[in-house]
Amino acid sequence: MTEDSIRPQRARTLTTEDLLLVLFQPDSGTIAGENTLFYVLAAGVLTDLAQRGQAAIEDAGIHGTLIHAAGEPPEDELLRPTWDYISQKPRGVQGVLAANGPTLRRPVLDRLIERGDLREQKRRMLGLFPSTALVDGDSGRRAKLVAAMRAVLVDGARPSDDIAALVALVSASGSLPVLDREIPWSAATATRAKSLERGDWAAGAAAAAVTRTMTAVVANALIVGAVVANR
Repeated sequence: MTEDSIRPQRARTLTTEDLLLVLFQPDSGTIAGENTLFYVLAAGVLTDLAQRGQAAIEDAGIHGTLIHAAGEPPEDELLRPTWDYISQKPRGVQGVLAANGPTLRRPVLDRLIERGDLREQKRRMLGLFPSTALVDGDSGRRAKLVAAMRAVLVDGARPSDDIAALVALVSASGSLPVLDREIPWSAATATRAKSLERGDWAAGAAAAAVTRTMTAVVANALIVGAVVANR
């Protein structure tokens, strides 16, 4: 499996969408890390904005790291609310995640369903009560993303910027071990994932370097948020 084989499909998607798709567990129909999912998706949005040159970070000294809007407002309606929020004034990353994450799950899920990456299946609990279950779609995109992640973490392949960001955010969310059947969990895997969380990957272009830095900042915020949420 090569990176080139997934690029045509991924050109139309966001890191935020990839996150939810990879966290979906086909065997159970559940999404890993539901209790902190809003943090994770909000972190994905900030990464997407950084990739597009529409968000940047600044060192505010004793006030820590702040995030502010850059460039033109995004046309994508999934990204625009966060851009509007950080365009009002520079914001702390934890505040951005908390303010913009809670509304993201359903619209991101709707995109994956519309694209055929996931499907909603009508069922009846105990044969009586109607319910809706998530099942893997027929696009094959989740399998390709997971294969690309495994190539980086297990085989030592050099990641593209988008796969590096995806691995870093899944790892920072604490959900990477859940993918053990697909991406074998080991000390080496954990070490590689942690290096990507810190932004330790090659980034040639200036925009890629901004993405790497933003990913490291939001990954650290995710770790803190997960600790607080699980207390």
